[in-house]
Amino acid sequence: MLLDLHADIWTDVTINRLQGMKSVIKERHLQRFRQGGMTGGVFVVWNDQPSDPRSRDRLLESLGAMSAELWESIDIIQVVTEPDDFATAEQAGKLGIMLGLEGLNGIGTNVEMIYALERMGFKLAMLTWNEQNDLSTGPHGDPDRGLTDYGIEAIRIMEELKMIVDVSHTNEKSFWDIMDVASSPIFASHSNVREICDVPRNLWDEQIDAIRATDGMVGINTFSDFVSQNKNEHTMERLADHIDYLVEKIDIEHVGFGFDFDDYLDADLLAQADIPNHGLRGLKSISDAPNLLQELARRGYSQSDIRKLAGENFINFYRRVRAK
Repeated sequence: MLLDLHADIWTDVTINRLQGMKSVIKERHLQRFRQGGMTGGVFVVWNDQPSDPRSRDRLLESLGAMSAELWESIDIIQVVTEPDDFATAEQAGKLGIMLGLEGLNGIGTNVEMIYALERMGFKLAMLTWNEQNDLSTGPHGDPDRGLTDYGIEAIRIMEELKMIVDVSHTNEKSFWDIMDVASSPIFASHSNVREICDVPRNLWDEQIDAIRATDGMVGINTFSDFVSQNKNEHTMERLADHIDYLVEKIDIEHVGFGFDFDDYLDADLLAQADIPNHGLRGLKSISDAPNLLQELARRGYSQSDIRKLAGENFINFYRRVRAK
């Protein structure tokens, strides 16, 4: 089993379906998934580009494209709503895919939309992407601004519905506000270690400890600028150093892979969002994932350890969320 806990596949699906393509996952992604040994993960809807007046329209576009794609992919995808669904999907030869939301800018202050999104199958959400919105504040927003009253209500609803609260795109003030109001295990799906690479999207030791205290989990991110500020260290091996650090700090059971690859995304879209292509040497796409597993084995991780990092930890984490 290999789960990618953060993939922007629905963005690529939406772009290509709007241009007339059908079965985008089969045409553009399935071969890479199989080459990398990926059995499932979390595919997110992202619609929070800064200052986009069409955010609500874009959310609806993405939901429509995602739903049509899932219908056309029923033979290869099982939507995951419960922890055991990952294993059931793998046994059936299908990808086990959890639906997630990378930012909720598209719902504005209508937090009751979270109920509708959960009914559609979404089991994970971040309140923001990098912007600040009606709910919360991302790393590009006001550093003194955190959760709003609407954001507090959103967290309450998500916990009522036993959805995963993902803090990867919160600023520090919002992070600690969420820690103050949340009672469920917390997830940082695609964030690295700030002591190794000091950028706002990474986590300080105090934040990592706080996530561990909730019985939560951290997924590592392949984004090169979050791995090292030294371009010579934009390598798979340096990413493995982040894994070593997290495992030493919060135990292996609380660490996983939130790869956040963007090798398949449209170059114009990435430029518009000020995101460079960020592949690491040795780990540029999901098809290279076996290289990371081999590197971990070389560093002394047992096969049992690697299975935990590759998927078992997330399934057990999701069980804790659902049992809360």
